[in-house]
Amino acid sequence: MNRLGSSLEPRVMDDDMLKLAVQEQGPQEEAGQLAKQEGILFKDVLSLQLDFQNILRIDNLWQFENLRKLQLDNNIIERIEGLENLTHLVWLDLSFNNIEAIEGLDALVNLEDLSLFNNRISKIDSLDALAKLQVLSLGNNQISNAMNAAFVEHLNGSFLFDSMYAEDVEGNKLACLPSVAELLEAYKDKFVIICLNIFEYGLKQQEKRKVELDTFSACVHEAVRENQEQGKHRVAMFEEKYLVSLSAIQDEADITGTETKIVEYGEDITELYNVLMTLEMQLVEQLEETINMFERNIIDLVGLFIENVQSLMAQCRDLETHHHEKLLEICINTLEKVLKGELDADLPEDVRALFVDKDTIVNAVGTSHDIHLLKIDNREDELLTRVNSWCTQLVDKIHKDEISRNRKRVREINQYIDHMQSELDNLEYTDVID
Repeated sequence: MNRLGSSLEPRVMDDDMLKLAVQEQGPQEEAGQLAKQEGILFKDVLSLQLDFQNILRIDNLWQFENLRKLQLDNNIIERIEGLENLTHLVWLDLSFNNIEAIEGLDALVNLEDLSLFNNRISKIDSLDALAKLQVLSLGNNQISNAMNAAFVEHLNGSFLFDSMYAEDVEGNKLACLPSVAELLEAYKDKFVIICLNIFEYGLKQQEKRKVELDTFSACVHEAVRENQEQGKHRVAMFEEKYLVSLSAIQDEADITGTETKIVEYGEDITELYNVLMTLEMQLVEQLEETINMFERNIIDLVGLFIENVQSLMAQCRDLETHHHEKLLEICINTLEKVLKGELDADLPEDVRALFVDKDTIVNAVGTSHDIHLLKIDNREDELLTRVNSWCTQLVDKIHKDEISRNRKRVREINQYIDHMQSELDNLEYTDVID
């Protein structure tokens, strides 16, 4: 999955590699030459670039205790490890490697940007300790289907927040006001964290739904298998007895004896039919109970997922409302300064046009607020509609599949019994001719 040629030998992160990287990436002027002569202490390094080195394993980074940026992309790393001492790390790039699991990150409590793009990761896990994480890149892994199944696509970053401002003309104009940039940055940071919480929670819940479905499918498969084995056993016993009966009928010289044996054989066919139909009815009852239990469990899981997503989306709306109130306060203060001629900042003409009177600026801020709330509502509605639709379609399919299975089994039983009865009728006909 990495971009390196397979002919290169895997390399180890030893002191020689690290020293060379630090020297090459250090200052190149006079200060850099002096640093090369005296040596650079690893604990003083803030940024380290080790991409395209064919590194197989992360190691020997314990001395880089103040490192803030680490670039390890385009290697052949298989595990996330050896980062325990990098507690000041803010930016970590592990894209284009062979990593299969998210692990070894609990100590990185200051991490804000994590790229795991183009690896072999199939499951989102072990991110709870990363409280400051704002950007998580997981594209081109093996979890794309999991994101779709979890209904949380594009919630692992700032996509929803960015979409709120993509069509917000007034909001983008007001961003140039004094103190709004800081307000907007703080708002975005908190908003993205909530989106990441929804994303991670969604993937965990999807895993629970998958386990529930897999367990249900295994139970159904085992119940059907056991029932079929019992049916096959009874059919085998019948056919063994049938061969004996057929031989006895053919050897019977007396017509009365022949007729008696044919009647007995007919009774055996009826008994087999009753046994097979009884087994099928028992299976139907067993599967009905299993399906009903699964239906209750999956509906409960989906209900819990919806409840918590709605709660998190409500937090997004609360943040938006708080931002709206703060922005409106700044705009009213700005309007007063504009009207009094006390505004120091030189505003663009299209922005200044919003401050002709109170109604104009209040409407502009309100329009921006409405656009943001609509984007949040639409994303929530999309998620809830899809998960409810998935649940309904799944349960309906399970019920329909069971009805189809039952009808097919009953048809198989009837066809087999009809075949046996037809052979019996042929025996009677042959006996009459003889």
